[in-house]
Amino acid sequence: MTQVTIREAQQRLPELLAAAEAGETIEIQRDNGRTFRLVANQPRPAASGLPRAGTCRGLIQIPDDFDAPLEELREYMP
Repeated sequence: MTQVTIREAQQRLPELLAAAEAGETIEIQRDNGRTFRLVANQPRPAASGLPRAGTCRGLIQIPDDFDAPLEELREYMP
């Protein structure tokens, strides 16, 4: 792990990004003592196509009284 101050990180940013991309963890410390870690994200795999309509058919059940008034709100209804 490489530790640098925020000023040093500003001056060496391209070098630190390359090191993070190579798998190294970079810790950046502010003047107030707070630290931050710079780590490279792994790329997401490409999407395998568009989602198809109807693929969740049968997985969701809506009760018959779904749109019935709630007892807790009865006093607010005319």
